[in-house]
Amino acid sequence: MTILAQIATGVGLLSTAAWVYMAFYRGGFWKTSTFLPHHARLQGRWPRVAVIVPARNEAAILPLTLPSLLKQDYPGTFHIFVVDDNSNDSTAAMAENIAEAEKLSDRLTVTSARPTAKGWSGKVWALNQGLAATTGFRARYLLLTDADIVHPIDSLRKLVSQAVDAEYDTVSVMAKMPVTNVWEKLLLPAFVYFFAMLFPFRWVNEPGKNTAAAAGGRLLIRRAALDEAGGFRAISNRIIDDCAIARLIKSGGGKTWVGFSDEVESIRGYGSLGDIWSMITRSAYEQLRYSPLLLTGTVLGLTVLFAGPVFAAIAGAVIVGSNWPPDVMPLTAMISGVVAWEIMSSTFAPILKLHGRGRELGLLMPFTAVLYMLMTLDSARRHYSGGGVSWKGRRTERIQVIDDDSSQQPTSTE
Repeated sequence: MTILAQIATGVGLLSTAAWVYMAFYRGGFWKTSTFLPHHARLQGRWPRVAVIVPARNEAAILPLTLPSLLKQDYPGTFHIFVVDDNSNDSTAAMAENIAEAEKLSDRLTVTSARPTAKGWSGKVWALNQGLAATTGFRARYLLLTDADIVHPIDSLRKLVSQAVDAEYDTVSVMAKMPVTNVWEKLLLPAFVYFFAMLFPFRWVNEPGKNTAAAAGGRLLIRRAALDEAGGFRAISNRIIDDCAIARLIKSGGGKTWVGFSDEVESIRGYGSLGDIWSMITRSAYEQLRYSPLLLTGTVLGLTVLFAGPVFAAIAGAVIVGSNWPPDVMPLTAMISGVVAWEIMSSTFAPILKLHGRGRELGLLMPFTAVLYMLMTLDSARRHYSGGGVSWKGRRTERIQVIDDDSSQQPTSTE
C-alpha cells in the first residue's frame, strides 16, 4: 500500500499542478467570452464578398442550410459559389433548384469540380476550384463555409464588420455542434474544448503570439492576404485546411481572429460513435504533424490531465478507507485527485453551457478524453498502415510524412 500511496500522491499532485497551469496560464482557453459582436459596426462602403461552399454529396442537407446563405441581409454585393465536389447525388441540381425556389438565382453560381488532382486533399482542391470560379467577381473577401452550417440572416454582415473594423485578415466563428444523442452529448462539446485547449482563442487573436487557428465552418478571408500567402496551392496537401490557412497568413504577418457564436449551428448529425470516430481519425494525427514525438507527448499529457485525477482520487480513497485514521500521503492523493478533477470539470462547464448541457457532464471528461486518446492513436495507426481514412466516400491515403516545408503530398482517390 505504501508504494501505491506514493504513486497516487505523486500523480495527484502532478495532475493538480498541471490543471492549475491550464486554468490560469493557458490563455484562458476554457472561457467562452470571445464572441463575435452582436451588432455590425461598419460604416460606409461594404466590400464585395464571394461565398465558397464546397459540397460533396450534400443534396439532403442543402435545403436546410443554403436558403440561410441566399437570404443574407448584407448591405454590399455578395455572390455564392457552390462547388459540386464530384458528388454521387444531385447536389448541383438541388442547389440550383433551391435558389430558383427562393427567387434568388442571381446570387448563386454552381460549378463542378474536376476530379481531385494528385497532391491535393479533396476539400482544398474543391476550394481552389471555387476560388477560380470567383475570378470575374473580383471579391475583396472570401467566405469559406461548410454546407451543413445554418447562418443567421446578419451573419455575413457581422463577419465583414469584424474584419474591416479591426483589419483582420481572417475572421472565423466556431459553430455550435449538434448534441442530440448520447455520443454527440459526450464527445462533440469536448471537440470544441480540445480545439480551444490546443489553440487558445486569446492567443490566436493576439498579433504577437505564434498561435494560429481558424474554425472552417465559417471562415472569412481577405482575398489579397490569401494570394500573398500563396493561395490554396500552398496548403494543397492539408486535411485541416482552416488551421493551415490561418497559420500561413499569420506567419506572414497577418492578423487572425477566432471566436464563439451562440447563433451559428452545424446541423450535420453523427448517429453513432463510429461516425464521430471517423470524423476525428480523419485529421487527428495531421494535427500532430505526423510526429511520433508529439503523439507520445499528447498521450502522456492526456493521461496526466484526465486519467491522473481519477486514479489519484480513487486510489487515495481506497487506501484511506482501509486504513483509519488515514496517513497524510493517501489523504493527499485523494484530495489532490478530487481538486484536479474539479478544476477539469469546471473548465469544461462554459462550453457545455454554450451547447445547452449541464456541468454534470464535465465529471465524465476523463472517459471522454480516453476516447479521444484512442481515436488519436487510431489515426496514427491508419497513417502508418497506409490505410488512410475515408470521408464522404473518398479515401485519402497518408503514406508520407507531411511537414510545413515538405513537398510530399497525400493522394485522394474516389
